[in-house]
Amino acid sequence: MNKRIENFAKLAVEFGVNVQKGEDVLITSPVESPELCRLIAKAAYEKGARNVAIDWKDDTITRLTYEYQDQDTLNEVPDWKIEKLDYQIAQKKSNRISIYAEDPDLLKGLDSEKISEAIRENSKKTKEYVKYTMNDILSWLVISVPTKKWAKKVFPDLSEEKAYDKLWETILDVSRVSESWDETKANWTNHINTLDEKAKFLNDHQFDKVHYKSSNGTDLWVKLPKNHIWMSAGSKNEKNDRFIPNMPTEEVFTSPQYDGVDGKLVASKPLVYNGVVINDFEFEFKDGKVVSFSAKEGEDTLRKMLDSDEGSKYLGEIALVPYDSPISNSNILFYNTLFDENASCHFALGKAYPTTVEGGSDLDDSKVKEIGLNDSLIHEDFMVGTSDLEITGYKNEEEFKIFEKGNWAF
Repeated sequence: MNKRIENFAKLAVEFGVNVQKGEDVLITSPVESPELCRLIAKAAYEKGARNVAIDWKDDTITRLTYEYQDQDTLNEVPDWKIEKLDYQIAQKKSNRISIYAEDPDLLKGLDSEKISEAIRENSKKTKEYVKYTMNDILSWLVISVPTKKWAKKVFPDLSEEKAYDKLWETILDVSRVSESWDETKANWTNHINTLDEKAKFLNDHQFDKVHYKSSNGTDLWVKLPKNHIWMSAGSKNEKNDRFIPNMPTEEVFTSPQYDGVDGKLVASKPLVYNGVVINDFEFEFKDGKVVSFSAKEGEDTLRKMLDSDEGSKYLGEIALVPYDSPISNSNILFYNTLFDENASCHFALGKAYPTTVEGGSDLDDSKVKEIGLNDSLIHEDFMVGTSDLEITGYKNEEEFKIFEKGNWAF
């Protein structure tokens, strides 16, 4: 497996953020599993990176912080943090690699109101730097590495050690990483080409609206903005260098018309938000806005997410993922949005990607609604794909089948 992990690190650098000579790299990594981070740093330097900086994250410290700090301290964003962000993101435009591996139950049992307020206040103060990823100004990537608590949550019947090893193998499998670097490159080249073909079909048709229907109760109409762009695995930064924001990835996505969503939408998988699992939840939309919702587990956390700001009650992303895909076929619930969203068609509540409408990247946040896009402090994906999901596109009232029985119809 060591060779595959090395190839995974190389993949993150060369295909993921596509590091160019003289560029900086910023890696966020859990302290519990540093091996991948170190291999990524080595691969980045070998590719010609000028500097590789690491932000270490510790779940235990995170929980202690939310448990013991008072609200004012949690809400505070010190000047040095802003200066650091300004240097790494705004000035150096570092390639950002986030290794996401949070314990799904990390904040379970803590004061959800306290946590929500802290996250909201921190988001307000750092919003200026979100545009660098949302607008693809710099290259960015989200990947994962196993941690013991996460692995045990995914595989509760295995010992901690066996669960950890199995999760590593699974991550590498669904990320199309093999023992051979040439084979790994070929896997990704072919995969990117396939997703590009799907995006081209959708962009050529420029549907006015799409209709979602499945037996679990989903019955949703979604209008699409004029001159919308369906995006696939790859994006391009401001220097026109291609990068892949998520590994693994199975999606083709765009943004909905923020005020053009009507009907019922039922989630098909749990969502982990702020260290709390939200399960068996659904929404009712009218004129784009969530007008009612329910959840059998984590409803209070879902309510606080929807109350983050006005834009958090509207959709910011619509993504198509075939039910017959590697992650879905693994029949594993990961409790990690990076994986679960790539096993299922999904939507996101909150901020839209400005890159999904022509000219959107050139607009500031106050102007994006003029072209039909939502703005918010949050962007939270949740899964809706099922084995019987039907998606129909409409162009001047002419129908086109996009998905049949959960998979691409073309």
